[in-house]
Amino acid sequence: MATFNLFNYLEPPNAYYEFERIYSAEQWHKKQKWISEYLAEYQPDIIGFQEVFSSDSLKELVSAQGYDYFGVVDQPQVIDDFIYKRPVVAIASRYPIVDIQAVQPNIELAQSLGLAADFTFSRQVLRATIDIPHIGNCDCYVVHFKSKRSMIEIDEHDKSRSPEQTIIESLKAQVAGSWGSTIQRGSEATLLMVAMIERRETTANPMVLMGDFNNTLTDGVLSHLLTNTLRFVSRIDRDAYLAKYCLSDAWHLFEVACANEIDDSAIDAASEAGTVSEAKLELSQAPSAELPPTRKHTHYFGGGGSVLDYILLSCEFDASYHDSLYQVSGYDTYDRHLINPIFDRDGESTDHGIVLVTLTLRS
Repeated sequence: MATFNLFNYLEPPNAYYEFERIYSAEQWHKKQKWISEYLAEYQPDIIGFQEVFSSDSLKELVSAQGYDYFGVVDQPQVIDDFIYKRPVVAIASRYPIVDIQAVQPNIELAQSLGLAADFTFSRQVLRATIDIPHIGNCDCYVVHFKSKRSMIEIDEHDKSRSPEQTIIESLKAQVAGSWGSTIQRGSEATLLMVAMIERRETTANPMVLMGDFNNTLTDGVLSHLLTNTLRFVSRIDRDAYLAKYCLSDAWHLFEVACANEIDDSAIDAASEAGTVSEAKLELSQAPSAELPPTRKHTHYFGGGGSVLDYILLSCEFDASYHDSLYQVSGYDTYDRHLINPIFDRDGESTDHGIVLVTLTLRS
């Protein structure tokens, strides 16, 4: 499974956001070629896309790569006939999509949280129920949460203000607007998580949540997506319900799998060496491939990097859960175009890394 921010996927002669932002025929061909080459090389079976303007074009592209199932639940906004804004998410799959819906927030709950009665996700959240081998119907959610960009903009060319007043107004807009975006992003994650729990309660389907979160999971704004505590219930009930209804970061599941492999190597070494101390020495001299992996950033801004793109999984994909069928056996962040770009190859790629998770049946 992969999550893939396409970065302004809009077929010319249409423009994204502003009049002059139009791909030339050569640029568009280059962008499509880059996407196709990634799909051909890495062969994900299910892909969640973000920043989709031209869904028909994307459907045609992935179909040529062997993806017979494709879906969107929304359309971008069009202004002035050919200028597009508010891109949507999409999903492509080699396995049958048996149902696809837009997730609707619980408005009564939203109001109880102090949100507006007409609260909506900044981008519609897609839920596709996919018939995955050995596990059956699985609910795959694709998201693109609200960005950190300020929700408030001022006219910096307003001649009625002095330069100093313009700076002060910009500062106030940035402080308030950034907090407004944070509230929106955190509220989206909260209402989505509640909707996922309600859906799980009804169907018992395994769950996958993938997308561009526009935030790190370690930030308190989104940390409840990985809830691991439950108050006022017995420990037995707490563990059972948290396992059933909560999600795990695929990266952490991969870390555990790698650690288990290293532990197995240590046991084998101990058996062969005859002593624990000799086994530890042999393990310390193991090749780097056997050392714990390091997580790569998926986005860079202002000289720093962060992980913004995630795949979260329910317990059916957690090897530590006794009834799980799959385990995370691979985790790859494709970032060559970010850390070592070559213009001829990567000039029309994307500003995000592509996260790919490999799931293997447990033996």
